[in-house]
Amino acid sequence: MSERIVIAGAGLAGLRAAERLRELGFDGEVVVLGAEPDIAYHRPALSKSLLTGAVSRAQTLLADPLEVDAEWYFDSPVTGLSPNRQVVHLRDEEVRYDGLIIATGVEPRRMPGAPHGHPRVVVVRTLSDTTALQRALATSAGPVAVIGDGFIGCEVASSLREMNRDVVLFGRSRALMADVLGPDIGDWLTALHTARGVRLELGTTIRRWRPGTTSVGLEFADGRAIDVACVVVAVGSVPAVSWLRGAKLPLDDGVVCGPTCHVLGSETIVAAGDVARWPNVRYDATPRRDEHWLNAVEMSRAAAENLLAGPAGSPAYTPVPRYWSEQHGVRIQVAGRPMLGTDTVLLESPVPGTRPITGFVRDGRLIGLIGLDSPAAVLHWTAELARQHPAPAVVPPQRPPEPERPRHHSRAAAGY
Repeated sequence: MSERIVIAGAGLAGLRAAERLRELGFDGEVVVLGAEPDIAYHRPALSKSLLTGAVSRAQTLLADPLEVDAEWYFDSPVTGLSPNRQVVHLRDEEVRYDGLIIATGVEPRRMPGAPHGHPRVVVVRTLSDTTALQRALATSAGPVAVIGDGFIGCEVASSLREMNRDVVLFGRSRALMADVLGPDIGDWLTALHTARGVRLELGTTIRRWRPGTTSVGLEFADGRAIDVACVVVAVGSVPAVSWLRGAKLPLDDGVVCGPTCHVLGSETIVAAGDVARWPNVRYDATPRRDEHWLNAVEMSRAAAENLLAGPAGSPAYTPVPRYWSEQHGVRIQVAGRPMLGTDTVLLESPVPGTRPITGFVRDGRLIGLIGLDSPAAVLHWTAELARQHPAPAVVPPQRPPEPERPRHHSRAAAGY
């Protein structure tokens, strides 16, 4: 029998892993198991260009299944794993593997008390979710409530204002995304959303939901109430690992891997993308997850390579994390690990007359940066970031995860 590699997850990470296996000359079977009806698509478009109608559903698809030499299972969510038998379970079938790549990503966090499943209460995680939101918007002209002040919530609010819809954005923090971008940039982003017409209800909780046929009533904890056309719930995500319960793999906010992407305790299973928690030893030995587009691309390729090479012959996966968000026409670019910083500095742009960026510093070294519409400066200082944190030449041994320390900032750079 020929060797078979099974990829659990047909999203971006699963697609890129399948492509990389063939690029490396693997000539066995590649089986990709996907829960959704479509091949991988450009997920960032869901809260931006697809929602606004700037691109079509077909334009978000990343590949034609016929172009990738693999056996594709769509509408086939994985339901279990038996590592001792090397079998992945589907609803009514078992699939044997010689090597397994776990790339099942994340799923939206459910908000307690929210009437999930109601046609006017939606999340934005899949193509069908955005279609459901567009349907709800088309059948009512009232305001839209967005619950959640993270990337998805802020991007959806921005897109809705671009569509000339009234928006009420609920968040727990005093400033938008301050826990990710730092307090000063958080204040700047809060002012930007306010200036663009987003009504902010920060530090406000919802006491009661009153879903109706054409609207949803929301009652605040202080007794105020509003009626909205629909509600977008964007309160975060959780790793899609419920199918791994009972498989005796290390699960702790994701599938825990060593530096080479191999799942701890296994030589035949790797993980990649949003579901994987691993130590980026370029920075430290603490396992973390990176829920970002570029990491799904890079980690899936590294995982495919290291699965073929085996743990002993594999290099550590040590990227410089990079991700971005666009809100109200402003591109926010992040590199490194800003939230590990203990202080901030302003970093001048190499292009005269352009905006400086915020650098985050720990132990005298740059550890992360955030730029606002400053692509040249971000590119320049990302290279410096990589220089100050070179990847180690030797792969450290795999070990259980250590608890992550609380994150603190002594100050943030002014000017935003």
